[in-house]
Amino acid sequence: MATHLDLEEQEQLDQLKHFWNTYGTLITWAVLLVAGAFVAWNGWQYFQRNKAAQASALYDEVERSAQAGDTARLERALADMKAKFAGTAYAQQAGLLAARTLYDKGNAEASRGALAWVAENAVDPGYKVVAKLRLAGELLDAKSYDEALKQLSGEVPKEFEALVADRKGDIYLAQGKREEAKAEYQKAWSAFDTHTDYRRLVEIKLNAVGVDPKSLASQTGVASPAKNTP
Repeated sequence: MATHLDLEEQEQLDQLKHFWNTYGTLITWAVLLVAGAFVAWNGWQYFQRNKAAQASALYDEVERSAQAGDTARLERALADMKAKFAGTAYAQQAGLLAARTLYDKGNAEASRGALAWVAENAVDPGYKVVAKLRLAGELLDAKSYDEALKQLSGEVPKEFEALVADRKGDIYLAQGKREEAKAEYQKAWSAFDTHTDYRRLVEIKLNAVGVDPKSLASQTGVASPAKNTP
């Protein structure tokens, strides 16, 4: 009986050796690939967390510089952010914050440069449109009307269509193009939610170019905002 079991075990052992000789290398490589992918994934996650932490720390430096009004330090921090973490949301936020501070400090050229960088490099479409709207506003102030309109050309996310139309209306009105301004204000008024406070500002602009918003409401079927009775 013992001899029979020994022979059976030897046969199983031989089969195992044959199997390993045939498939052992393939199995080893498969295990190594899985293990390598796991290690790489963990390494990538660590790298991303570390990168985010560094970008956050640098954004704090941008924020502190902005609060202190130290534009030289602010521009250095922003340059570091653009060089090292251009693809992060922190860089986009830093560009918008730096632009506001630089503009308030009277450095419109540097402000427009920061906004142009965000408009061109932002990964998030929301940040991209915000940068373009603000850049168009600064170009409007500088009377660079064609360049301002150029910033607002092309497709934009639906939630920004009303703001873009309103800004275009401002630019056309500054150029003395009342009909074009009127068309854009009408577009903005129709796109804004009826309960949005900004819509009331657009109504004032429409009145300024000779359009009664009530007539637009009757044409489009959109109810005009209810007036508070005294």
